[in-house]
Amino acid sequence: MLKRCLVAIVIAGLPSLAGGCPPGEPGAVSAPYPVVDAGPVAVRRLTTAQYQQVVADLFGADLAIPDIAEPDLELGGLLSVGASSGSLSARGVESAEEAALAIAEQALATDARRAALVPCAPTGTVDDACARQFVQTQGERIWRRPLSDEEIDRISAIASNAATTLGDFHQGLTYALAALLQSPHFLFRVELGQGQSFTSGDQAARLSFFLWNTTPDEELLEAARRGELATEEGLMSQAERLLASPRARQGLRSFFDDYLHLYELMELSKDPTVFEHHDAQLGPDAREETLRLLEHLIFDADGDYRDVMTTRQTFLNPRLAALYGVPAPIKGEFGKALLPEDGGRAGLLGQASFLALHAHSVSSSATRRGKAVRNIFLCQQIPSPPVDVDTSIPEPSGTTLTLRDRVKEHLENPSCAGCHSLTDPIGLALENFDGLGRWRLTDNGAPIDPSGELDGEAFADARGLGEAVKNHPAFASCLVRMLVRYANGRVETQDEEALITALTERFAGGGYRVLPLLTEIVASPLFRNAGPRD
Repeated sequence: MLKRCLVAIVIAGLPSLAGGCPPGEPGAVSAPYPVVDAGPVAVRRLTTAQYQQVVADLFGADLAIPDIAEPDLELGGLLSVGASSGSLSARGVESAEEAALAIAEQALATDARRAALVPCAPTGTVDDACARQFVQTQGERIWRRPLSDEEIDRISAIASNAATTLGDFHQGLTYALAALLQSPHFLFRVELGQGQSFTSGDQAARLSFFLWNTTPDEELLEAARRGELATEEGLMSQAERLLASPRARQGLRSFFDDYLHLYELMELSKDPTVFEHHDAQLGPDAREETLRLLEHLIFDADGDYRDVMTTRQTFLNPRLAALYGVPAPIKGEFGKALLPEDGGRAGLLGQASFLALHAHSVSSSATRRGKAVRNIFLCQQIPSPPVDVDTSIPEPSGTTLTLRDRVKEHLENPSCAGCHSLTDPIGLALENFDGLGRWRLTDNGAPIDPSGELDGEAFADARGLGEAVKNHPAFASCLVRMLVRYANGRVETQDEEALITALTERFAGGGYRVLPLLTEIVASPLFRNAGPRD
């Protein structure tokens, strides 16, 4: 039934089949998608995380994978969108070459590894036929599409020339493999479509990177060879398979790592003289807590995504439990925990991942936290302050002990109030948490007032703010928007706003469950239709 409903809604924009879909399943809506022109398509460079994951999937997770000396670029709130604008500098090209050779040498270093990658037994130091077989099979895996005869000839010639010079067949393959790995066809995702549609090969890569954040597996490549992914039924069949795989969990973790900027926690820095509970592992642990909660809510509970803002369930290890002042659920590792009902901490806004990341190295920050709530969870962009405006907050004095007192200056200054009135009242709700995420009742000895309002919705404290965000009309649509951007590697056009609205309505109709939303996105014109080349 699920597959039939999903296929039905994408054929010429028709609503679900007669008899309807199961309540809460994709397709259980009557309105067809609006007809709009697809936005431009663009070539995307693999992000650092994708590069690492793809190489591990191709050759084994035990390889030492060098980094490419080219930073990821964030646009539209995502590194995945920045990848459409990113290129390689001269140093980046040089490091890509160095990395390719290092990976190739490891991949063919032992007899066991060679047996796994080389589909034939060489008859001598130079075996052109065997080299061509290797390039053809590995080339398709690495470039995510079949190679042309000319491409196979060119890469095979590298193998033969190197084998002749070095006197070793497998050494020759090492250089051919390195050539494949430093090619733009590997480092960049070239999914440009034909006409107004993506090809079956394009869709294999698009689907795999969207749901798994890595290269297509053999079954997906085989479906692309047969042209199945150019059809609605074939595409949805593979989407269901990928989402049923345990690898879908890692794929969703990769999305939220990008969307919530959790990767920044790997380098979290705090002043140890101010925050004695901080150490180098706290940031990575905070990142893991958030990802485990999202994974549990989406896959295990199949629950309402909006509950992530209010749930008292979480996953803690002893380090985080000590920071939160609660018992550790399991000695020495992460375990499921239920935060106290009478406590002030709940949902993402009560987690150290959000609180510590969006604060200063020596203090909390109502502005940063409030701006993050609007930017990340509500997709509302707050502009940077003018270059000639002093953004510093006054030091505590006898009459201005709390941060709420000290930020009044921003709210009274006309050049600051426009933005700070949107951010600070939200961030002040989180002042019961210091810059690391520890609970407190006072600031410089004065009691903290965490009350405020979010776009007309009053709240009493941090948990009330979480409830207000959960129920905000922009919260669910923001997730839809960011998933679509993640899938397409670009910001949606104004014309496509109608499709974002339609997907959000389907998300709501499905009980705000994320897995059905993913299949809705794959079935939608936003994923399937190709626009002009950027």
